[in-house]
Formats: sequence, C-alpha cells, structure tokens
Amino acid sequence: MAMSSNVYLTAASGSPFPQNRNSERVKHILKEFKPTPASTQNWSISQKQTVISGPLKHRRTINTDDSDFEFAEKLKTTKHFLRKEGEDPIQGLAMIDAIQRLSIDYHFREEIDSILARQSMLSSTFLSDNNLYENALRFRLLRQQGYHVSAEAWRVSWPKTILMMSQMDGVVSYKNLQRQFEMVKSRHQLEVVEISKWWKDLGLSKEIKFARDQPLKWYMWSMSCLADPCLSEQRIELTKPISMIYIIDDIFDVYGTLDELVCFTEVINRWDIAAAEHLPDYMKICFKALDNITDEISYEIYKKHGWNPVDSLRKTWTGLCNAFLVEAKWFASGKLPSSEEYLKNGIVSSGVNVVLVHIFFLLGQGISKENVELINNFPAIISSTATILRLWDDLGSAKDENQDGHDGSYVECYRKENEGSSCEDARNQVLHMISDAWKQLNQECLSPSPFSATFSKASLNIARMVPLMYNYDDNHRLPNLEEHMKSLLYENVSL
Repeated sequence: MAMSSNVYLTAASGSPFPQNRNSERVKHILKEFKPTPASTQNWSISQKQTVISGPLKHRRTINTDDSDFEFAEKLKTTKHFLRKEGEDPIQGLAMIDAIQRLSIDYHFREEIDSILARQSMLSSTFLSDNNLYENALRFRLLRQQGYHVSAEAWRVSWPKTILMMSQMDGVVSYKNLQRQFEMVKSRHQLEVVEISKWWKDLGLSKEIKFARDQPLKWYMWSMSCLADPCLSEQRIELTKPISMIYIIDDIFDVYGTLDELVCFTEVINRWDIAAAEHLPDYMKICFKALDNITDEISYEIYKKHGWNPVDSLRKTWTGLCNAFLVEAKWFASGKLPSSEEYLKNGIVSSGVNVVLVHIFFLLGQGISKENVELINNFPAIISSTATILRLWDDLGSAKDENQDGHDGSYVECYRKENEGSSCEDARNQVLHMISDAWKQLNQECLSPSPFSATFSKASLNIARMVPLMYNYDDNHRLPNLEEHMKSLLYENVSL
C-alpha cells in the first residue's frame, strides 16, 4: 500500500529546517529499529524514551507570520490558476496528477472536484487517437474519483505527450513542497508522542506481561488509512482500538486456555463489568481497558456528531471475539474446517470490521439510521477488504514476531479438501481469490455508495497496506515498514 503520502522524497540530513522537540522524541523512539534477531520490541517505546517532562509545546517548522502570509497568497494564486487552466482538458488533468503525486491535493479539493466533474461529461468528446498518456491519465483520474469511464479510452495508437508544469512554481516549488512535507511530518510526530503517552498511561504492557508493546506499528495502520493531514484526532483515536485487536488476538492465539477464552467471550458478549470480576486478572484488565476505550470514543463521537455508536462498536468486538473463539476451538480439537467455513470466520477474525466501523463513526460523514444499519451488517466494502487481509496473511509470509500460537490457514484447509494438491496449487488459489476480492473492492469504491469518499479510501488504503504490514523477513521483522516509518517520521528532506 502507498503510505500516508504519495510522495517518496529522498531523505538526507542537510535540511535547512530546524529540529523541533518532537523530532528529537521521535528520533529516540525510532532508535528501537535495530538490526537484531526477532524481537517483540522492534516497535516498542521504552518508558525512558516516552517520558515527557512538562507540557508539550509544538514548535512549527516555519513560524514566521510573513512566511504564512506568503504561502497563503501563493495558495490563493495557484487555486485561481488551477481553475483557469483546468478548462483545458489535458492541462487540467496534468495539474491534478502532479498535485496528487505531491500529496498537496487536500489544499485543492474543490478545484479538483470541479475539473473532474467537467472532464467526466466531456470524456468521450476529448478521446485522443494518438495520445496514450492523455487518455490513460483521464481514465485513471476519473475512475479513481468514482466516475464510470468507458474502456473506449484505450483504443489509441502511439503516445505523444510532454508534461508542461512550469507555471505551477507557486505552491509546487521545491521550497514549498519541502515546507508542506515538514509540516505534515511534524503533525505525525505530535501524534506519535501523544499515542506513546496514552499507551504508557494505559499500562497494559506492564499489567499483561505477554502483551505486544508496539504502538508505532499500530499507529502505522491509522496513518495509512486516514492519510489526510486534517484527520489527526481520528488517527490518534483509531490507534486505540487497533492496539486492542492485537492484544486480544494474542490472548486467544497464545496465552489463554480454552476454558478461559470461553468465559472471556461470554463477558464480551454480555458486556458485563460485574461478570468480568470472575475472569483471570489479565483478562479482567484487558476487558476494562477495552470498555474504557469504547466508552471514551463513543462519547467523543456523540459530542461531535450527535450519534452514540456504543452499541455498534461493542457489536464489532463481540463479533471479533466470537470468531477468535471459533478458531481456538478448531485448534483445540485438532480438526480443520472446510476452506469455505474457515474463510467465512476468518474474514471476521481479521479485525478489519472493527477498524472500519470505528473509522465510519470517527469520520462522522453520512451517519444516519440507514447507514448505521448497513455498517452494522458487514457490507461488501468491508468484507472484500477483510478477505484481502485474511488471505494475504494466510499465504505464509506473515509469521509474526515471536507469536507461537496457531490459528490455521486457508492454505491448510484447501490442501486437506483437495487431496494431492501442492502448496503451490494452494497459493495460486489464494492469489486468485485475492485478485477477485480486489475486483469487488474496486467495484464497491467506484460505484455510487452511501459511504463517504474518505471512508471508501480508508478501505482501499487498508488493502493497500496489507503487503507491507505482513511482509516479514526470515528474522520475523518488517524491514520495509521500518524504512518507510523512518523516512516519513524522522529523516529530513533534501531537494
């Protein structure tokens, strides 16, 4: 998946921008990325590293009023230029493409929407027979925006194009691009500091000794799902339930006995604080943390959007734990389910439903009785994303750090059903199913939908993120993810 930014800029240490205090904290945090053998601490934040003395004060990368005024004026000028030049079919598309690749499109939402709406009405008129670039660009940008574009756009001959963007040197200057990148990076650094403080204060890593201590890794899901810089608060809140998915997964896969898991699942289904008192201490602590997180998020959503989602959020957790328990019983019995039965349950146990339902309410877009009922019943936009994650996880490349539990895989179930099939046959079947799930997800995102564009993009981003989040090396580490993390949060930009 593309990370939170579409720009991959070369990082170096020679940035003219001063390091702020948050940069230093993140620098210390990211020192945890050591080329050591498998370690559950690769994504952890030690107590010493996260101690914050005194109130947090954020220093902006560039803090002069003149600089802000200059940038605002350039932004205003560029918006006017974009509206004017956007009337030209190819110029408008080329500018949108450049702006999106530079990850500054959030400044120009209205202008981009207007240009693409006009392009959608004129797309058949302006098909070029000799310009593959122009047609491919129009096809991609309109489809990406949710417009239906006929495949006739591909009936072209040889490419003939030169991208002219010299007049875009206002906001799209190197200096301003660097400034934008540093501003977004600084915002993410603040989020990392806040999440690390929340995780430390929560105390689960102390109380539950086996619990994974990886808030940076969990934050990467939020950072990639909700890429808009303006969604800072939503990213912070989303990281909290994501952390609980990992903790509860470990309880079911690694630590809990079957009898304990049955009792824990019963408490989750009843959502009964009093009944939780009879659980083992580690389960009691986990449930109370889950209850507090769910109530706090529900209260914030109610204050902002006037809807209390507590029942919907609890329903996602009961579904997740019930699915985890089914897997635990399968493993305890030593019997493999059918591949169909396994996948039906595995889509729920992927945790994607928990994440996307939280995103739906945190965004606060399109909350209505009808849409809430729809989101509560595992719509296709969620199930297709969950299928991609579950099947990719089951390909065998997702051996997590020091996780010795066993919850089966689709590959095992498929080979049992198809005697004589090789591991390669099973993997090819899984890849085919992932491809089909992607087609369904694209269809859901490109068709008229009751869900917002931001929600649809979050679903896509989860699916895009899966190969990066589950691409473990032989040492059970995530080197590619670590490099992306350091590049986005720590290293300076050199242009």
